[in-house]
Amino acid sequence: MAIRSEESRRAILEATMKLLEDAGPDGFTVQKLSIERIAREAGVSKTTIYRWWSSKVAVVIDTFLDNHVARTPVRQDVPAIDALREHMASLAEVYAGNEGRLVAQLIGECQGDEAAMAEFKKHFWTPRALVVTSLVERAISEGSMRKELDAELVTELLYAPVYFRLLFQSGPLDAKATDAIMQTALDGLAAR
Repeated sequence: MAIRSEESRRAILEATMKLLEDAGPDGFTVQKLSIERIAREAGVSKTTIYRWWSSKVAVVIDTFLDNHVARTPVRQDVPAIDALREHMASLAEVYAGNEGRLVAQLIGECQGDEAAMAEFKKHFWTPRALVVTSLVERAISEGSMRKELDAELVTELLYAPVYFRLLFQSGPLDAKATDAIMQTALDGLAAR
């Protein structure tokens, strides 16, 4: 039973990503996607989906996270400042593609739905922010950033330009642009 359950769960995640990646005339946005369509594509019942997820936004978040964390690592085996640079560059690279379009849609979908926003924060934003905050704390302890800095505030400062560019399409999302953003922030944050 556990194997069948995991197969169904994987089928649901894969079906959701397939529907969201379809760029054809029948392609789905997060807003247009429905539990019924996911179930049909995955070959499962709606009840099976609701066994694991409370809403379509929850399914999309898990679908997104399934690949996102692996593609935007937060390394612990290098100096923290280098790990931050690598993480931000990988985040920009991922957001420049289909996953960026998907996360922008998720953020938009959450604006009018408090439950969806809570789900997004719980499963995506908060865990990622905590990991990066601990990396900032390590950078502070390694002497790469000033000791009096608030690590949570620094995390928001580093992430904000990436999300601004993602949502407003106001500038490039690539390693070079992200490194320039990081350097600008670090020039004001560097240890003296």
